[in-house]
Amino acid sequence: MRGLKNIFYLGRKELYSFVNDTMLLVFVAYAFSVSIYTAARGVSFELRNAPVGIVDLDQSQLSRRIASALTPPYFMTAEEISFAEIDENMDFGRYTFVLVIPERFEADVIAGKQPELQVNIDATIVAHAGIGAGYLQTIITREVMDFLNRDEGRFELPVTVEPRVMFNPNLNQEWFISVMQIINHITLLAIILTGAALIRERERGTVDHLLVMPITPAEIMAAKCWANGVVILIAAAFALIVMVQIVLQVPIAGSVSLFLAGAAVYLFSATAIGIFLGTIARSMPQLSLLIMLTILPMHMLSGGSTPRESQPEIVQWVMNLAPSTHFIAFAQAILYRGAGLATVWPYLLLVAVLGVAFFTVALLRFRRAMASMQ
Repeated sequence: MRGLKNIFYLGRKELYSFVNDTMLLVFVAYAFSVSIYTAARGVSFELRNAPVGIVDLDQSQLSRRIASALTPPYFMTAEEISFAEIDENMDFGRYTFVLVIPERFEADVIAGKQPELQVNIDATIVAHAGIGAGYLQTIITREVMDFLNRDEGRFELPVTVEPRVMFNPNLNQEWFISVMQIINHITLLAIILTGAALIRERERGTVDHLLVMPITPAEIMAAKCWANGVVILIAAAFALIVMVQIVLQVPIAGSVSLFLAGAAVYLFSATAIGIFLGTIARSMPQLSLLIMLTILPMHMLSGGSTPRESQPEIVQWVMNLAPSTHFIAFAQAILYRGAGLATVWPYLLLVAVLGVAFFTVALLRFRRAMASMQ
């Protein structure tokens, strides 16, 4: 019981210290409110109003039909230019796409030949370039087939594809980005707050006070974990309920309480990582550099930003040792697909096991650091 009391009172001290740190308060508030809103509404990876130029050397009904099919919201109204103006306009970035329709294009299509269209793409915006090329191909194919189909349906496909989009039927990026921002910020702040708390103890000299008190390193670590974990958990609940569901109008398919319970388990391991980094760093600048080396791989390779299946197998194997990988899979299954505990318990178990492992390693390092200060 004395150990639990020590953990409680030390954690309460951490909460007082956090409340009195204005910069940390502002940082947490911003991360779970403004940052989520601006990321969801301000950053777009979808094709919107891409400028298109068209060189119509055919001047036929079919070429004009293709030009008129390039309409908002995906493309701006196509502007006709000459062939000699292509390079200049592409160099100055006036057009993302320039479509060149050759002479006798309509005649060759009617004759059953396979004429070629040239599409010049400004690939400095890589995402738009890839998506836009696919959209252009679909639009041109559709218009050519509709043009040929006007006479007795000469060009009918033997197969009809009917896509069924699950979990995000409108392919709305806000549904994905807003939730993933919360998950990423849980990881970021768990590591920053605990690491900064330990560095702050050393810089203010309060570590000396802890050393003369009848408390153990495990109690100090546990207190920092639960105090900072509670702050992050409350902020994440606010962000998920208020910012995501109410402000951004993003539907949550699964149980919010189940997600928060899993987040509490995950925070156990994430805060342990923060303490481990805090024992290595000797100042806040050093801690910032270590956090960058830790956070970026966890964000980029855990499956939140890019699918893990697209990564090399060795990277996938290594990232299985990171608790963020399993927590992201756990969170996506609940919040996007409405999975229950019967489905996600393996992820939760892996997060807990890795949390114990990270806590043990951090405790050994923390004990060694405390012993060196005595």
